[in-house]
Amino acid sequence: MKKAKLYFFVFIVCLFTKANSQDKKVYKIHTVAFYNLENLFDAIDDPDKFDESSPIMNIKTNREDVYKKKVNNMAHVIADIGKEDTNNSPAIIGVCEVENREVLEDVISDVLLRDKDYGIVHYHSPDARGIDVALLYQKKLFTPISTSSHELKIFDDENRKRVYTRDQLLVSGELEGDFIHLIVNHWPSRSGGEAKSKSKRVAAAKLTKHLVDSLQVIDPYAKIFIMGDLNDDPINESVKKVLRTEKDKEKVGLKGIYNPYENYYKEGIGTTAFRDAWSLFDQIMLTKPLLEKDYSSFQFYKAGIFNKNYLIEKSGTYKGYPKRSFSYGGFTDGFSDHFPVYVYLIKEVSN
Repeated sequence: MKKAKLYFFVFIVCLFTKANSQDKKVYKIHTVAFYNLENLFDAIDDPDKFDESSPIMNIKTNREDVYKKKVNNMAHVIADIGKEDTNNSPAIIGVCEVENREVLEDVISDVLLRDKDYGIVHYHSPDARGIDVALLYQKKLFTPISTSSHELKIFDDENRKRVYTRDQLLVSGELEGDFIHLIVNHWPSRSGGEAKSKSKRVAAAKLTKHLVDSLQVIDPYAKIFIMGDLNDDPINESVKKVLRTEKDKEKVGLKGIYNPYENYYKEGIGTTAFRDAWSLFDQIMLTKPLLEKDYSSFQFYKAGIFNKNYLIEKSGTYKGYPKRSFSYGGFTDGFSDHFPVYVYLIKEVSN
């Protein structure tokens, strides 16, 4: 049992059994995830931000208690992602819709996550509402080596006024000896309509592609994860034409990008719902070197959407939707209006 805890779940994958042999290969597995934490704001009005637009600021009584419950709910979900299969919470998880570093400190200090000893990579972005992206990582599994925040400069199509939105976060480091890169995104919303706002997400995709290209110039075999709430589906222009993603692993070239969520989308499965229609805005994409069959280093195994029953609204107008935290000016004791997404990475270990 101690050895299992040390490896955070070592399991036998029958699919990888050697031909004509009774020997079975043994793998360790880690989860890399992404979660939109839906307006994780503290209960304090910051005069330097437009945080009064946050739903928690509409709550007039017991606001601090609501905040504590919201934090606990976020910790609950993060603790559960991948746990059923790996016996551990995510080794790495990107997050968005967080107000500041302090709210993340509260989440990772929650009793449900405290023993995981998560670290935080966070930068303040110029977003008008004051929401940021960030990366959480288990310090015993992942070591950041370099981090940077990249500003997205976009303008309103009508008056060419600057639109202040989220930066993109790039973190490079070692996952138990494997050097990887993670780009965490929260692309501009569809406010004003999908067509009207499309150019902003195309611009965001171009920035992401620039970051990927820059990493691949240095190392064509760079292992890169692109994750985030893109506010676009896997088939939209920003993803398919700008990032040039592929839904089939076999078609991904050396510097190509694989998007396992395109197949989910085509099956009608989503991460967020609006007016009885599902969207799959939350995605994790990977570059070719994570798709190889050499399991002496971590490789992609499978992707998923974490949509457990407790995260789903059970009744009312939004029955079947993700059980969000705030609705009609009050706290629902829910979680988020988005489901988390995750990928499993596996690596062969000695018996």
